[in-house]
Amino acid sequence: MPTLTRWYIKAALIYLIVALSLGTLIAIRPAFMPPALLASLYPVFIHLFIVGWLTQLIFGIAFWMFPKQSKENPRGNVRLAWLIFALLNIGLCLRAISEPGLALSVGSVAGFGLGISAVLQALAGWLFVANVWGRVKER
Repeated sequence: MPTLTRWYIKAALIYLIVALSLGTLIAIRPAFMPPALLASLYPVFIHLFIVGWLTQLIFGIAFWMFPKQSKENPRGNVRLAWLIFALLNIGLCLRAISEPGLALSVGSVAGFGLGISAVLQALAGWLFVANVWGRVKER
């Protein structure tokens, strides 16, 4: 199993635990949490679960299991694949921080962070498609 795949899978498992924990917190609705903060955690939960757990698991397995591109370059551009991993995770972490930050303050820093997080995650998705496109082919 390639090193990058192991990183994707381990990161996905961590996000799964965090998402499930956050989902539990949202479900029990602790009285000490401000309603605005509690409401802002739902989109974070969804992102951690869908992007953090599912998307990363899919990206990691696809990087490993998709057909080889060529003998010289079996998994496409590996440096680009690591950049994709970094962009996805930086974007996801920035989202997890910015979303509650935006709910707790009207500051533009959290809004800017949320915008940057969306751009980073979208860029990671586009680059992933570009990097694996050549591996989707007939035998």
